Amino acid sequence: MKLLYYIIIKRIWLIRLAKNQQLCFNGRMEKDFEGWHALKATVDNGTGRGYKEREIWWISLGHNVGDEENGKGDRFSRPVLIVKGFRRNIFWGVPLTSAVREGQYYHSFTVPSLNRVNTALLSQMRILDTKRMTTKIGMIDQVEFTAIRSKLVNFFT
Repeated sequence: MKLLYYIIIKRIWLIRLAKNQQLCFNGRMEKDFEGWHALKATVDNGTGRGYKEREIWWISLGHNVGDEENGKGDRFSRPVLIVKGFRRNIFWGVPLTSAVREGQYYHSFTVPSLNRVNTALLSQMRILDTKRMTTKIGMIDQVEFTAIRSKLVNFFT
């Protein structure tokens, strides 16, 4: 009976790990693409939200290919700064990380509502639909936003 209980608990633990985290096999991170695809169908059937430039939202980014920035947790999400709106449902977003990084492809700043330093991953900017938005986190000040946009403009000049 104890052995059966142990096997069941271990299977539950492995299923939860596979659903919520990336598994590591042979030194390589395996991604939960099946879990993301199931959630992506729900996200796609959702409705968009209103937004403003400079806002930071939790966005369901999903699991992506190679070195593209991934979401995390059961919603496959991460904080994203809205850089430029194009239409009611489309905007350019820059993913954020809590890891402090330096260089031309990064910009670190403090978000008052999070009370910690975040780094904008400028090279990971991408077009996003408002259906991916889950929860508003806050807004960065105009000075930091202008600095981030200036760095982005420098990529293209």
